Amino acid sequence: MSKIIDLSHRIEKQLPTELVSFMRVAGEVAASQGQSLYLVGGVVRDLLLGRTNLDLDLVVEGNAINLAQQLAQINQGKITTHPRFNTAKLQWNKWSVDFATARSETYDKPGALPRVKHGSLARDLFRRDFTINTMAIELVPSRYGELIDRYGGRNDLEHELIRVLHKKSFIDDATRIWRGLRYEQRLDFQLEPNTLQLLKRDIPMLDTISGDRIRHELELILKEKYPEKVLRRAEELYVLHRLHPTLKGNGWLAEKFEQARQLSYPNLPPVGLYLALLAYSLTNEESEQLISRLRLPKSLAQTLRDTISLKTKLESLANPKLTPSSVYYLLHDCSPPAITANSLASDSPVAQQNIKLFLNRLRYVKLALNGDDLVRMGIPTGPQIKEILQLLHEARLDGKVTSNQGEEVLVKRWVNLANS
Repeated sequence: MSKIIDLSHRIEKQLPTELVSFMRVAGEVAASQGQSLYLVGGVVRDLLLGRTNLDLDLVVEGNAINLAQQLAQINQGKITTHPRFNTAKLQWNKWSVDFATARSETYDKPGALPRVKHGSLARDLFRRDFTINTMAIELVPSRYGELIDRYGGRNDLEHELIRVLHKKSFIDDATRIWRGLRYEQRLDFQLEPNTLQLLKRDIPMLDTISGDRIRHELELILKEKYPEKVLRRAEELYVLHRLHPTLKGNGWLAEKFEQARQLSYPNLPPVGLYLALLAYSLTNEESEQLISRLRLPKSLAQTLRDTISLKTKLESLANPKLTPSSVYYLLHDCSPPAITANSLASDSPVAQQNIKLFLNRLRYVKLALNGDDLVRMGIPTGPQIKEILQLLHEARLDGKVTSNQGEEVLVKRWVNLANS
């Protein structure tokens, strides 16, 4: 008989008091209904590793929605339910907890979303991606804090291994390939040898996964502390090539990602900036292929297009005699992540300085006068209004006008010249 491992002290030490109190109450309510309740997944893994993780996932052997509804009344929280999957999200104050009914999954074909049906905790844990994510902790009062480890997750944690549960794991869901690399690099673990062989064998299965799901995995990678480590490993294993054959996870990318972090500190860089740097070496055609493969939403697609387009303007931006207004008109139609990516990628200090000028000052320069003001000053409506406003804006950008009164004086001078 295996030794009972009690993690209650770790829960008390590593999780906020409010979440600990919530889990105790949740376990009591579940037990009063004859249901079992478990803390599962990544938070259990990170409790054992001593890492911070406040994303609580609870599995109910019973009815997750009913339990969540009762707890919402106790906590006066907001609940969102998904009856089709029998899941719920409970939010209160600054906390959020996910509830799911224990279930099993089957796959009709590789890459398809799974069919879900009610199941036991054992079946629920077996459907997960890697052994280190299959552990659970009992929350009902009589067994509170007891670790459930049916698939050797704790042993793999101790040996720093990422291991799949069965040989069809990557065939069933090839997004696990990307997740495996993400966990490996985040935790500084190694893919278990047999898992590595299965991953290499099943890389072609990534083509069975929709662009939306691949993009979701890539976005999760780009939110990691050091995403370049994952991308380097992905290139090494020819996983990155499945996104596009010319993408690189090399030293240049690592250097630019680090510069992006320094620029964004204390926040992480936006996903769009990382993605622009990853795709920086692509041609227009290659960029469109990547946009299509990942089904990028409009804003991210525009960032990639702007990034590639702006590369052709870097030579102009490297001209030390460029006026501020000329800098503005070269850059104002491009998205900020695309502009920043080109600044980081450029070898020209002058181009970098001009881009910095735009990002820090020029893009915020606004006119005091508008079209209605010009009409009141006697300028007839028509194309001339737009021309004068543009000339005024250029004057503002170049520092020839620095006040609202100065704008009016300049307009009157132009009108007088036109009428003389």
